[in-house]
Amino acid sequence: MRAATAVVVDGALDDEVWQRAEPVSGFVQSEPREGEPASEPTAVRVAFDAQNLYIAAYCHDGEPERLVVNDIRKDFGAGDQDSFEVVLDSFDDRRNGFVFMTNPEGARSDQQMTNEGREINASWDAVWFVRTRRVADGWTAELTIPFRSLRFSGRDARAWGVNFSRRIRRKNEVDYWSPVPRAYTLSRVSLAGELAGLPRLEPGRNLRVKPYLAGRSVRETGGPSFSQTGDVGLDLKYGLTSALTLDATANPDFAQAEADEQQVNLSQFSLFFPEKRDFFLENSGVFYVGDAARNNRINPTPTPDEDLLPFFSRRIGLTGSGREIPILAGARVTGRLAGLGIGALSVQTRASDDAPANNFSVLRLRRNLFGHSDVGAIFLSRQNTDSGADWNRVWGFDSNVRLLGRLDWSSYLLRTSTPGFRDGQYAARSSLNWEGNFFHGKGGLLSIGEGFNDELGYYRRTGVRKWFMDVGIRPRFRSLERLGVREMHPHLVWDYFEDQSGRIAAKFLHSGYTFFLNNGGFFELSANPRFERIEQPFAIHLGSPPIPAGSYGWNEWKLYGSSDLSRPVALSLTGFAGGLWSGTQRTVNGTLTLRPSYHFRMELGMQRTSAHLELPDTRFVSTILTARTNYSFNTKLFLDALIQYDRDRRLFNANVRFNLIHRPLSDLYVVFNEQRFATPDSPPAGRGVIVKFTRLISF
Repeated sequence: MRAATAVVVDGALDDEVWQRAEPVSGFVQSEPREGEPASEPTAVRVAFDAQNLYIAAYCHDGEPERLVVNDIRKDFGAGDQDSFEVVLDSFDDRRNGFVFMTNPEGARSDQQMTNEGREINASWDAVWFVRTRRVADGWTAELTIPFRSLRFSGRDARAWGVNFSRRIRRKNEVDYWSPVPRAYTLSRVSLAGELAGLPRLEPGRNLRVKPYLAGRSVRETGGPSFSQTGDVGLDLKYGLTSALTLDATANPDFAQAEADEQQVNLSQFSLFFPEKRDFFLENSGVFYVGDAARNNRINPTPTPDEDLLPFFSRRIGLTGSGREIPILAGARVTGRLAGLGIGALSVQTRASDDAPANNFSVLRLRRNLFGHSDVGAIFLSRQNTDSGADWNRVWGFDSNVRLLGRLDWSSYLLRTSTPGFRDGQYAARSSLNWEGNFFHGKGGLLSIGEGFNDELGYYRRTGVRKWFMDVGIRPRFRSLERLGVREMHPHLVWDYFEDQSGRIAAKFLHSGYTFFLNNGGFFELSANPRFERIEQPFAIHLGSPPIPAGSYGWNEWKLYGSSDLSRPVALSLTGFAGGLWSGTQRTVNGTLTLRPSYHFRMELGMQRTSAHLELPDTRFVSTILTARTNYSFNTKLFLDALIQYDRDRRLFNANVRFNLIHRPLSDLYVVFNEQRFATPDSPPAGRGVIVKFTRLISF
C-alpha cells in the first residue's frame, strides 16, 4: 500500500498507513512440525512511497516475558534468539535476494545471498532503519528500507519476491509466511511469495563515498621502539546501473579486522583461515566456483570444499603467515548486465620485504538457465608488475543444474598456466547432491593434475583424485520428542584420495550418529578410521623430530556436542580418543559460553592434545587457551576482545577492538594489539594502538 506521508519508524505501528494496510498472516512452521500453523500468530504489513519500502511486523506471544534476546550487535546471529526476518528478491528471478533481520531489542543484521543461499555475503551492509517495542502480548518491529540501498532489474519492475520468517527461540520454532521445508532456509527464494504493486523505481545516482583517517603507534615484537604513522584512504560505491555496482578502494586499511584464531595443527597441511577483511568479504559469493556443503543444522552457512577453493581472497595482500602486504588500490564491479551475472575484481599491491608488487585480477561471468540452473566462466590472474616473466593464469567453466527440484548437479573444469609448469595443469570436479527432509546424499569426484598451480586459490594436494560421498537420514519420532530428542541423524562421510596412477594417497571414513534435541542442543558420536601416505617428513609439534615419510593408518573416536546455546550458560565440546599417525592421542576442544545479558558475552576455550608417537618416539602436549569477550553498550557501541595463549611457544596475543557507529555505515575504531613471549629471555613485547575514523557521504 502506498503511504501518503513518510512513516515514522518508532516501533509503535500507529501510523495511519498501518491502519489501512491489509496484514498478511497465516505463518506455518518449518520447525518443529513442518506445515502446521505457527504456535504464535504473526501479522505483517507492507507499505511504500517513492523512496522507501516500509515493513511492520506484530509478533504476538502468549508469554512475552519469555522472549529470548542474546545479542544486539550489528550482524547478530539469529539462531539463538527470537527474531524477525525478511528476504527481498528484488530481481524477481527466484535466485537472489537481500535479507534483513531484527530481534525484540532492535538489533540489525543484513545479508546478501545469491543462488538460493549457495553463496551468502554476511558482510554486505545497507543503509536501513528499524525500531522495535515490547508490548503486552509480544513485540513489534518497524523497518524502513530505502530503495536505493538495493539493486533491482529495472525501474519498471513492479513485483518482487518476498518472504517473512519468525523464530520463537524458547520453543526452537521457525515459522514462514510462504512455507519452506525444514531442509532449507529463508534463502530458498524460489519458494517465496510475491510483493506486487511497487511504484516506478528511480535508483538515483546511488553514490557513496567513505573516506577514512587512521593513525597508529606500533612496536614490532622484539623491536627497539615505537613508530608512529598516519594514513588516509577512500572507499567508494557507485551504482553504474540499477543492477550493477562499482566498489573502489584507495590505500585500504583493515585495522578493524578481527585477528585469526590460533589452532592446534595435527595434520601435514597448513591450516585454513577464513577471510575477515570487509572489502574482500562483500560480494565474495559472486566469485565462488563449486557446490556448497549440504544444508545442516550444526553449520548452516555453506562451506566450500577446502581440497580446492579456486579463488581464495587471502592470497591478496597477505603472506602465508598472515602478515600484511600493502595494497595500493582495488576495484570491484558486481551485478547483472545483459542477462549475465558479473563479478570483476582487480587489486594492486605495493612492493614490500615479503613480496614484489603484483596485480591480482578476477573475472566471473554467470548465465542463468531454465528455472534454477546456471553456467559460468572464471578467469584469475596474478601479474608481477615489475617483471613480465612472473605471472600465473587460471581459467575455467562451471555449471550448476537443478534436477527434480531437490537434486543438484555441480561441475567445473579449470586450467592453469605458469612459466616453468608443463603437464597436468588442470582440475575438474563434478558432484550430485540431493537435499530432502528425510534423506540427503552427495557424491562426486575431484581430480587435480600434477602441474596444477592456482596462486589465487587454496588447495592441499596436487596430482590426486578425490572420490567423495556424504549420505544420511533424518528420522523423527514423536515418542522420542517427548524425551527431548527432536531428530536423529545417522550418516556416513567418505573421502578416498589416489594419485593419478591409481595408488592410494589417503582415505577417511566418518561414521556418525547425531541427536538433535528439542532445545537446540545436539550431540554426536562417531568412529573415524583414517589412512595417510606422506612423501616428505614433517614435524607435528614444535621441537619434536619429524614424522618419517611412509604410510600410516589409525582410528579415532569422536564425541561432539553442544548444550542449548540460547541459555545464559552453554558448553560446546569436541573430544577425540584413539590413534594419531604412529601413536595415540587424547584431544579436547571445549568452549564455555557465559551470557548473563544481551549486553555481555564471554567465551572461554581450550584446545588440548596429549599424544604419544612411536615414529619418532616422542610425547607432547599442545594447549591453546582462548578468551573472547563482547560487550554491547547499545546497538551502536561495542567492545570486543580476543585473548589467546599458546602454551607450546609461551606466546600471548591480545586483540581488543572498540567500535562506535556514529552514523549509518560510519565508524570510529580504536584497536589495541599485543604479542609477547612469556619466557625469561623473551624479546620486548610487540604492541600497537590504531585509531581509525570513517564517514559515509551519500550523494
